[in-house]
Amino acid sequence: MELLDLYLSLFAAFFKIGLFGFGGGYAMLPLIQQEVVEAHNWISVADFTDIVAISQTTPGPIAFNSATYIGYTAVTDMGFNTFHGIIGSAICTLAVSIPSLIIMTIVCAFFTRLNNNQWMRASLSVLKPAVIGLIAAAALMLMNNYNFIDYKSWIIFGIVFLASYKKVDPILLIFLSGIAGLILY
Repeated sequence: MELLDLYLSLFAAFFKIGLFGFGGGYAMLPLIQQEVVEAHNWISVADFTDIVAISQTTPGPIAFNSATYIGYTAVTDMGFNTFHGIIGSAICTLAVSIPSLIIMTIVCAFFTRLNNNQWMRASLSVLKPAVIGLIAAAALMLMNNYNFIDYKSWIIFGIVFLASYKKVDPILLIFLSGIAGLILY
């Protein structure tokens, strides 16, 4: 594959992901996996899982971090040099963010006029379950790709769930969950 064709394919794939990825980065993960792993075979499932893990630990939205890393990896794995990989990263990151920029610009321009529109409210209420479904799909995908779901994980989950129901500070819960994970694993 020629470099220009690869760049165009990466741009088209991530533009599509950005266009149809409602609900944020975690909701985009199934779309990203379908495009980069299944449709184009740019990376393996194991590499995708690693990319998701790395993207979660770095600052910034997970979809942008994933796009950046995938752009670099796809280009360099095709045999092109590091400079071309950096260009691939920039292309993917730009492509995934352009649809949101365009849509939010349009929405903000018309929001005040459409704020009380019944059709707008109805369409947004329909999107909420779809977003929840996409986030659940991302969680299930990550659970299937990682083999760490065992009784210890369920115990930590149950305790955190009950504590969050009792309105315990989320930062404290994250800290204590990390300590529990270190102790149990």
